[in-house]
Amino acid sequence: MKKFLFYLFTLGLFSNYAFSSDSIYVARYKGDKACAISYTFDDGLAEQYTLAAPQLEKRGFRGTFCVNGAKVNKDNKHITDTTRVTWTQLKEMSDKGHEITNHGWAHKNFSRFPLEEIREDIVKNDSAILANTGVMPRTFFYPNNNKKEEGKRIAVQNRVGTRTKQRSIGRKSTPRDLEKWVATLIATNDWGVGMTHGLTYGYDAFPNPQRLWDHWDKVKAMEDKIWVGTFREVAAYTEEQKHTRLDIRQQKKGLIITPQLDLDKEIFTEPLTMVIQKEGVRKMTARQGKKKLAVHKIGDKFIFDFNPFGEAIKVYVFLT
Repeated sequence: MKKFLFYLFTLGLFSNYAFSSDSIYVARYKGDKACAISYTFDDGLAEQYTLAAPQLEKRGFRGTFCVNGAKVNKDNKHITDTTRVTWTQLKEMSDKGHEITNHGWAHKNFSRFPLEEIREDIVKNDSAILANTGVMPRTFFYPNNNKKEEGKRIAVQNRVGTRTKQRSIGRKSTPRDLEKWVATLIATNDWGVGMTHGLTYGYDAFPNPQRLWDHWDKVKAMEDKIWVGTFREVAAYTEEQKHTRLDIRQQKKGLIITPQLDLDKEIFTEPLTMVIQKEGVRKMTARQGKKKLAVHKIGDKFIFDFNPFGEAIKVYVFLT
């Protein structure tokens, strides 16, 4: 983010430390990547646990799985629908870092039910996911992609975001189409949200899910440019990035950067990435309060993650 409060003091002998007003900012995406991708899976199909989640984990990725609580099996001993996941499996996925989120308790289309029924459908599913995974869902995916405004006003409450755009990834997705999608995301610095239902069965299932695994291999090979994050992570990050302001003061041998963010810190918990760009600098160190931050040098950029709700950040600069 390049819009911030900027206070610059140059002190004669230390003028080599001066930074321009656009050389210190919050990166658009985590790690200062060129784009972000979130892979989302609808309806809680059993093979999303047996196939998709392990394949994501194999590559170091995590996905977002939106479920309808009314169709989730209680556990392996109480299976009422063999095509659906169990709450035990969803808990395991959540513990491994996948996002389990709300797709409506009974998948009620916003345009076909009274608002009070929609509200009940949302709240009941929130409660079930929290009770069974220990994590309150902070995103919402609209059943049937119906985004009726009255329903949206209910769905967005206490969320970091809701799924309002997506790219279907399924039967009709060719390797070439997927490569073009990723290339466009990188070129435009966009956030892509992939939506998948079935893998080998169900709606829009692949002729062979190996097509999806191959796609993930190609994305993994470009992870220097692409941040693969859960929907909650990317939604929270982009909202925080948009609203964070930096009070920057230059001192003799470095900077004091104070972040300012007015969002709800109980909901928006994603660390942000700071970028400091300057030629002729050999090394930088950073500390936020008592915590030492890991600083990485990429070309003439120095980047580190920080807490946007935290204390002032002290940055020390070492010239070449």
